[in-house]
Amino acid sequence: MIKTHGITKKCVCIITLCLGFACLLLLAGCPDAQPGWPIAKDVFTTAERQILPIALPASTPQINPADVVLYAQFGYSAWHVGAGTNYSQDPHNPQPYDKRTELAPGYTDAPNAARLLSFFAMTDIHIADEESPAQPLYIGWSALYGASTSSAYSPVILSTIQVLDAAVQTINALHKRSPFDFGISLGDDTNNTQYIEIRWFIDVLDGKFITPSSGAHAGACNIDYQMPFKAAGLDKTIPWYQTIGNHDQFWMGSAYEDIKTAQAHIGNTVLNMSDDPTPTPDGVNGYGAYMGVVDGSTPYGDVIKAGPQEDFDIPPTVVADEDRHSLSTSTSSSLNWMSEFFNTTSNPVGHGFTQTNLANDFACYSFEPKADLPLKVIVLDDTVKGPGQPNYARAALDQTRLDWLEDELQEGQDHDKLMIITAHIPVHPQQTLDPDSGNYPLFSSTSIVDDLSLLDILHTYPNLILWISGHRHVNVVTPQAYNPSIAGQGPENSFWEVETSSLRDFPQQFRTFDIRRNSDNTVSLFVTDVDPAVRLGAPAAKSRGYAIGASRICGATPASILDTTSHAYNAELVKQLTPGMQTKIANYGSPID
Repeated sequence: MIKTHGITKKCVCIITLCLGFACLLLLAGCPDAQPGWPIAKDVFTTAERQILPIALPASTPQINPADVVLYAQFGYSAWHVGAGTNYSQDPHNPQPYDKRTELAPGYTDAPNAARLLSFFAMTDIHIADEESPAQPLYIGWSALYGASTSSAYSPVILSTIQVLDAAVQTINALHKRSPFDFGISLGDDTNNTQYIEIRWFIDVLDGKFITPSSGAHAGACNIDYQMPFKAAGLDKTIPWYQTIGNHDQFWMGSAYEDIKTAQAHIGNTVLNMSDDPTPTPDGVNGYGAYMGVVDGSTPYGDVIKAGPQEDFDIPPTVVADEDRHSLSTSTSSSLNWMSEFFNTTSNPVGHGFTQTNLANDFACYSFEPKADLPLKVIVLDDTVKGPGQPNYARAALDQTRLDWLEDELQEGQDHDKLMIITAHIPVHPQQTLDPDSGNYPLFSSTSIVDDLSLLDILHTYPNLILWISGHRHVNVVTPQAYNPSIAGQGPENSFWEVETSSLRDFPQQFRTFDIRRNSDNTVSLFVTDVDPAVRLGAPAAKSRGYAIGASRICGATPASILDTTSHAYNAELVKQLTPGMQTKIANYGSPID
């Protein structure tokens, strides 16, 4: 136990005791560090039980995103636990899993015969340094009811670290019930490509002491989301891997770092930029309003030092913190970010990246998760690269990455391996479950291929069974069916695309994947959303309410306040295999419990 002997309560000094990288911050007169934020005893997937928002009366007063104290008062953040059913369920026959067989026309309801692989995926965690002076908080904080500005500000930014810790504890509990072979993050670990943010992410998974504040460390003595704590850490028997996202590389995922944004991260002056609600490169390099910071000494995370430039006689300042520096440089947006995954105590070191990745500044790799299973995972960096791009939230492949992808797919095909692609950004997904979830196509005009031409390439490799991604913060499954007009292709040239929602925004879920061989040697991909277990009163539980409230206030439609669904989508996705692959996997797999 760490004590503060000899220091009076009036002392304003900050003592920092470093344990590895994670520093346990103690302010004079503070109690001992929070030992951790344990989750609820009961852990369940959304196929068993779900977190469901409680409907609001149409007469509910309209409040604004910044009215955090009113979220609970007017019911915007209210939720309860309900039965496990699907977001797109048949009201006459609700089921926890939607059985999808359209990519396997020869399937005859064959039973599952063996388990091939089990893993979890989480994405878009957006670990946020809420006290950083380099974020566009004012754009969202000043917005009115109905403004879609939650990416700039939402009260969920207060507790992203604790939500991740709750998700890790939930994964550990599920692992004890049925072991995972591995786990993977699909990118956007950080919110604003800051060093301190990626260290918080890795250190939570490593189970280190966490100081979830920066700069002046306001509120670290008595505000729950600011208090230092011991992270649970991912079970050391689960290897985990990493995919790169746009927020991991670019200012707010939207602009290549330049002199202005790089200085904003580490300086003491609050960012002054355009108050246009779209955080684009033009916006951040404009002027007109100070963006503010969260006051960590307030229980609801009030945004201060924000507003029109003319309201300030002198620019507002904060305590600077070098650990906020951007991971991106003028020459590379990915090298420093990849390097941090070698500073870890969990497995494997590098979390998929190798020294070759660092030497070539290349964030693509592949791995084979089980020595006794012919299956490889292809981790693809499909983000935009370099300064001067029109849209950093789009997907893009250059010739080098496209050639690498085709070589990896061909190797898997030649050696009779099933294949899974993981990438941050999806390829031509459908909008069926969430019509407002994004614009199409998702690939940038600067990409060497567009989404449809990439699909044509992918369909030539029948051993590809699955593409998984994040980015849009939604749970959507898309059947990527083969083109019957192309000679030599059949149903086995199809694959499933599965998107997973964000741990930042509602529904704050991660996903598990359970791949099974069927008795007819098709494969079934069971995809299941999971609500992280939380203990009432803990920061992660408060964040759940904030996420629900923000989605309603920023969505601001009659449907949003009446919506009582979990937004989970669980399915059994059946995939047809080639005759050769059917023969090869006929004897693979472990018994199903």
